[in-house]
Amino acid sequence: MDRGITVIQATIAAGADGWRLDRALADAVPTLSRERLKVLIAGGKVVRDGQLVREPARKASAGEIFAVSVPDPVPAHNEAQDIPLVIAFEDEHLIVVDKPAGLVVHPAAGNLDGTLVNALLHHCQGSLSGIGGVARPGIVHRIDKDTSGLMVAAKTDRAHEGLAKQFADHSIDRRYLAIVSGHPMPPAGSVDAPLARSPQNRKKIAIVRTGKRAVTHYRTVERLRAAALVECRLETGRTHQVRVHMASIGHPLLGDPVYGRTKQAHRQILETLGFKRQALHAARLGFIHPITKSALSFESAMPADMQELFIQLNV
Repeated sequence: MDRGITVIQATIAAGADGWRLDRALADAVPTLSRERLKVLIAGGKVVRDGQLVREPARKASAGEIFAVSVPDPVPAHNEAQDIPLVIAFEDEHLIVVDKPAGLVVHPAAGNLDGTLVNALLHHCQGSLSGIGGVARPGIVHRIDKDTSGLMVAAKTDRAHEGLAKQFADHSIDRRYLAIVSGHPMPPAGSVDAPLARSPQNRKKIAIVRTGKRAVTHYRTVERLRAAALVECRLETGRTHQVRVHMASIGHPLLGDPVYGRTKQAHRQILETLGFKRQALHAARLGFIHPITKSALSFESAMPADMQELFIQLNV
């Protein structure tokens, strides 16, 4: 079946006079990113006065009118599945989800379906304008399967680009609540240690001198029985960052099957509660809306299993 075409009339604003055409069109068409427009221009999808324009670097002039033909996004290859979601925020550009522990974010070997992406494809049917020409949610960051909490995903190409830029320049406010073994001393501090795949075990992340810079700022929220509730603010967002950094200073997350060693004082409590995951929750997420430019901030309370663990450690 032939794909449909949506034609968008775009007028170059006065402030965009002299800009590259791809940049000027991105300013005029808020749903399309500059990278997407480069592809459309080069592909013969942009017309001015009946003439194709194929040079993204061509200088634009204020008042010029272009017709941009945008092919309807092709369906994502992943299956849409009706999986319940807790939505913290949603508009036509993006969606913020409060992910439960146990839900994988993206399909991969071993988890080909039943993921957050499958759930978003179902929930957002008809409202995904296409990321790179594909009707799919734009995943700009991930949370481990057994970590709960807040995540943002883009619905449009332009929102995806804007969110990705904020994650790249580390301007996103990401704060996690973790229940760790022992009492950190000092009670607040920072861990600045580069992370990469462990040379000894490729399934694990480790502090590696040649790894990517990773910075975690932590503070003790409450001391518990041989444990502590800690808030971790991420300056960077590397895989397993909180788990590895807290373990590196001698305070691994309770229940962490990879980076933790369970003390006798906690083993019975964890077994009684059936708590079999790392005690980690993405509790706060703040960013600038990539389209409206408004400041957004969301908070999520600890899920029931972590709350019960907190209570048992506080008696």
